Amino acid sequence: MVNAHRARGLRVALLLSLAGASVDAQLPSTPPPLPRATPEAMGMSSAALDRATARLQAHVDSGDIAGVVAAVMRDGHVVYQVALGVRDVATGDPMSTDALFRLYSMTRPITSTAILLLQDAGRLSVQDPLTRWLPAFASQRVLVNAADGMRRDTGTAPLATRPRQGDITLAQLLTHTSGIGSRDAPLYRARDVHRWDKSLAQVVDGVAAAPLFEDPGARFRYGMHTEVLGRVIEQASATPLETFLRTRLFEPLGMRDAVFRVDSARARRLASVHRKDAAGRLQPYAMETIDVTGDRRLISAGVGLVASTDDLLRFGQLFLDNGRVGDQQVLSQGAVRLARENAVPTALLPLPGGGYWAGSGWSLGGFAVALDPARYAHPIRRGEFWWDGSAGTRFWIDPVERLVIVVMAQVVPAGGGGFRERFREAVEDAIITRRAARDNAVPPSPLRP
Repeated sequence: MVNAHRARGLRVALLLSLAGASVDAQLPSTPPPLPRATPEAMGMSSAALDRATARLQAHVDSGDIAGVVAAVMRDGHVVYQVALGVRDVATGDPMSTDALFRLYSMTRPITSTAILLLQDAGRLSVQDPLTRWLPAFASQRVLVNAADGMRRDTGTAPLATRPRQGDITLAQLLTHTSGIGSRDAPLYRARDVHRWDKSLAQVVDGVAAAPLFEDPGARFRYGMHTEVLGRVIEQASATPLETFLRTRLFEPLGMRDAVFRVDSARARRLASVHRKDAAGRLQPYAMETIDVTGDRRLISAGVGLVASTDDLLRFGQLFLDNGRVGDQQVLSQGAVRLARENAVPTALLPLPGGGYWAGSGWSLGGFAVALDPARYAHPIRRGEFWWDGSAGTRFWIDPVERLVIVVMAQVVPAGGGGFRERFREAVEDAIITRRAARDNAVPPSPLRP
């Protein structure tokens, strides 16, 4: 592994590749390492990537984040991977490249991909009505005024509802257009819908028992849709969600550390979540009543996974390799297209929220899709797809430059002084710098001072 504190920019030679790995065979507990190459061999600048490391280190030194792991793959080869800072400020344990991170909302594209796997297998269609799989949603009503579901007194005030117009489809769940709201919405909090000591079935039953914010297909509203999809996966596959993801996605891809519960063997690698105290110093912070190392019941399809940077590189590369891993077609090319392309109807665009939301669409693979790069505060290409998590994780998949970029920290709020955006800028600079060097030109740097 790279000791980023002593040797920034060190690149490890290729040992083994994924070629020839059989999806159906029993995979080894330790998958073959991802192929590696020098940045220059893949059209990037080592010097510029070293500047990326320096920028991340500056965020650590200034106390924006306690520690970070960042990695870049281009053309299927890891060209950059560093670990900086500490996993926990209380213990001082150094961050390592195999550290584990709570993904929170980055769980969503993984669960959504499992839906596409089931469609490939003929077990369901994304156009299915939700009631085919979960009849409890048949009698669900709709708020007369969506704002009622966001009032602080929602738990005590009467809620006016009306009959629903139309049925929720799986495609609407995948694109956050079903009328379901966020797990933090007062409507759900008042009803104790999302709890770590409930089962996934109980959580989804709670969603079904609450009214929708809008009729299906009327509006984009980022929310608990993926929890419901997790239950659909269990019904359509007759398999627990955790088992389905492990056997149909994680093992074929070699995502050996993607788990819902961190066991004792992995616990030492788990990074702690941090938050600044009143004095502005980062301190360990408990985001959940039951931690990922505890005995929590909920296998949360929307926000429950823990994973390593390596796991996310492997997952992202699946979409750049048209669904193939070695000689196996894990995901069909048609499903890959659905995962990469905006599926929100034009009538519902731009997405509400301003900023990058207004420049994005949403795919059936559970990704934000960049439609208008000018609305973003960092470099991104049209058609790039990505997402992040509420504790400081993010990844981008760029089909044009064949990049998978992952940057992972554990901090609340997740912004961390803009460390993720600044890293993306630096990666872009590494491409521009190398291209200009080949052309014997000096590039204008896109980086801010």
